[in-house]
Amino acid sequence: MTISIAIDGPAGAGKSTIARLLAKELNFTYLDSGAMYRAVTLKAIEDEFDLNDNTELTQLVKDLELDITYQNNVFRIYADGRDITDKLRSAAVDNNVSRVAQVKSVRDELVKKQREIASKQNIVMDGRDIGTRVLPDADFKFYITATVQERAQRRYKDILKSNGRDIDFKDVKKEIIQRDKIDSTRKYSPLKKAEDAVVVKSTDLTIKEVLKKVLNIIERS
Repeated sequence: MTISIAIDGPAGAGKSTIARLLAKELNFTYLDSGAMYRAVTLKAIEDEFDLNDNTELTQLVKDLELDITYQNNVFRIYADGRDITDKLRSAAVDNNVSRVAQVKSVRDELVKKQREIASKQNIVMDGRDIGTRVLPDADFKFYITATVQERAQRRYKDILKSNGRDIDFKDVKKEIIQRDKIDSTRKYSPLKKAEDAVVVKSTDLTIKEVLKKVLNIIERS
C-alpha cells in the first residue's frame, strides 16, 4: 500500500523546497506537478504552437511523452526522452505557464499522468490542486503559504541564483500577484486549500522550521 502526501500553495511559498526535503527525509519519490505544466509550456513555445489555441495545446499534451526520475534526491523531468529540467525556469515559460495551466483539457491529461505516477510508489507531490483534485484521498495534506512580499523576495533570489538574468524586484512581485490571481480564479481546478489540509504559514519560519512542523504532524499520526 502506497502513501501519498499532497502539498499545495501559491507561487514562492516554499512548497517545492519543503516537498523535496520531506521526500528526502521519508525516502519517498518527489513529484513537482508544476514542472509538468512548465514542460508542456516549454514544448509549445519551442515548437511554435499557438498558446491561445486550446485544441493545439490539448493535442500537444496528449502526444507528449513526459517522464520523471528522482534519484539521489534530484528531480529531473524529460519530454520525449530529452532532459528539459534546466530549461523550465526561463522568462518565456514563467510568462506563459499560467495560460497553459488554465486549459481544462491540458489539466485533465496531466492529472491522469500524475495519478498514475502516484499509484506506483510512496510520493510527495506539490502543486496548486494536489489535495483538492489530483490526490483528494492523500494520506496527508498541507497548504504552505506566505505573504506576497516574502514570496516575491524568495522568487527574486531564486531567479538571480538560477540563471542570473537581469530582472527588477518590482516586476517579480507584479508577476507573483498576477500569478496568484490567475491561479485562484481560473475556472478549472483553481488554487485553494483543501478542507482537510493543514495550513503552514512560512513567512517568519526558516525552511528547517517548516519541515520540522510538517514532519511532527506526520509522525504524530
